[in-house]
Amino acid sequence: MPLIPTRFGAALFALFTLAVAPGLVRAAPPEAIETRIERHGEHITVSASAVMQVDARIAWEVLSDYDNLAQFIPDMKSSRVVSRSGDRVVVEQKGEIGFFFYRQPVDVTLEVLEQPQRRIVARRVAGNIRELETRYELGTSAAGVRFDYSGRFIPAFSLPPLIGMPIVRRIVERRFRAMVEEIVRRDALARGRPKN
Repeated sequence: MPLIPTRFGAALFALFTLAVAPGLVRAAPPEAIETRIERHGEHITVSASAVMQVDARIAWEVLSDYDNLAQFIPDMKSSRVVSRSGDRVVVEQKGEIGFFFYRQPVDVTLEVLEQPQRRIVARRVAGNIRELETRYELGTSAAGVRFDYSGRFIPAFSLPPLIGMPIVRRIVERRFRAMVEEIVRRDALARGRPKN
C-alpha cells in the first residue's frame, strides 16, 4: 500500500499528545516537517517528524508534561497521570475526534515507558481504542532537535467510510503541529525571546 503524505494528527490522540491550523509551525520550515499515514486492513499507521532549533530538554519537558497536554492539544479535554513508578507512568486521557458533523468521544488509558530525554513509548491498556502503540523520539543533530512520532492503532469505533481517513489525517497533523508549537513557545520563553 503506498504511503500517503498527511499534515498529521490521530494516533497522537493516544497521548493526545502526539493541533494548530496548517502552516502555523514556526519551529521549522514546512519542508522540515514530514507526516505519513497508511491503512493496513484494520490498522492505521501514522508517522511524523520535525526538526526544530530548540533546547532538547525543553522538548522533553513538553512531551512528558502529561497533566498539561489538554491545555494545548486540540480536542483533548483532559490528560492526567494516574500513577507513576520509576520510568513507568499510567496516563488517562479523554477528548474527541471529529470533523464537521462527525464527532467521536475518545477515552484511553495508556501505559507509558519513558527513556528520559530520548523516548516515550505508550500502549493502550483501557479505553475505546482497541489497539494502540505509539512512540515519540528526540534526537539531536547539526540541524537541531529532531522530533519523531510513530503510531499504530485500531479504533474500537468505526470511522465513516468516505471521510474517515481524511479525519485521521487532519487530527494527526493538527496535534503534531500543536506539540511542535508548544515546544517552540516554551523554548522561546526559556530563552527570554518572543516566539517568531
